[in-house]
Amino acid sequence: MPNIKHILFPIDFSDRCNTAVPFVAEMARRNGAKVTLISVAHPYFTGGFEAAPMIDPQLILDDVKVQLDNTFTGEFAGVTVDRVAMLGEPAREITDFVAANKVDLVMMPTHGYGPFRQLLLGSVTSKVLHDTHVPVWTAAHTSEAADRTHLAMRRILCAVDVTPASIELMRRAAGLCKDLGAALRLVHAVPSIEAWPERQMDQEFEETLRENARRTIQNLGKAADIEVPICVGAGTVPDVVRQEALQHGSDLVIIGRGSLQETMGRLRTHSYGIIRNAPCPVLSV
Repeated sequence: MPNIKHILFPIDFSDRCNTAVPFVAEMARRNGAKVTLISVAHPYFTGGFEAAPMIDPQLILDDVKVQLDNTFTGEFAGVTVDRVAMLGEPAREITDFVAANKVDLVMMPTHGYGPFRQLLLGSVTSKVLHDTHVPVWTAAHTSEAADRTHLAMRRILCAVDVTPASIELMRRAAGLCKDLGAALRLVHAVPSIEAWPERQMDQEFEETLRENARRTIQNLGKAADIEVPICVGAGTVPDVVRQEALQHGSDLVIIGRGSLQETMGRLRTHSYGIIRNAPCPVLSV
């Protein structure tokens, strides 16, 4: 993980953003990082973007600025905070800001509902995950508030594939754990016997898949110069990651967003499922 000195926190004044604040503040304090609060309001148009706005865009922007200046005024004590209000397409403005302002980490909930339409919907988060090249922290996609016990980040679970692409992910996860003083555990999913009924796979074959995957991941771990516990579960990737995170009381799940091979399923294609189902925050690197 790179040295985190600038955190971008997109907000839409929703309850989901409120529950993420303690995590953003804790991450900033641990790293001595500056936090930029950014709120992007979408102008209201009739007949598409080529038509005239229904409301004066300057009035919308002024409204956002007032809210932004009066939001989270005491929650970031001891942290340097900048506040940026914009008009535009939220995902594009967020990713452009990341590229232009040396942001090291984006922290955002998976969705939210604010007074200026739906600014942090899953589609916005998906675009930010797809278009930015810095790590993105996302709060668990549940109706409940994020569990504050995860603030300590003592136990970290890293979801890996069985290709060499996972070596760098392991190294980055191990580096973060070293900085945080956290324990690292790896998790990988293999197909369950129910997944391929036409093969009439039995339990013995499933166990062979597990062992082959475990040996491969152990070798990848040696290449990454780490030696940590490895969990290999059978089932869908999101389900296995969730089960292992719950079983081991994980405070954070780390996943990669790089291009992975098709072997045993592409972990990247399951990233949104992992985020939606994780019982704790997820860091996509």
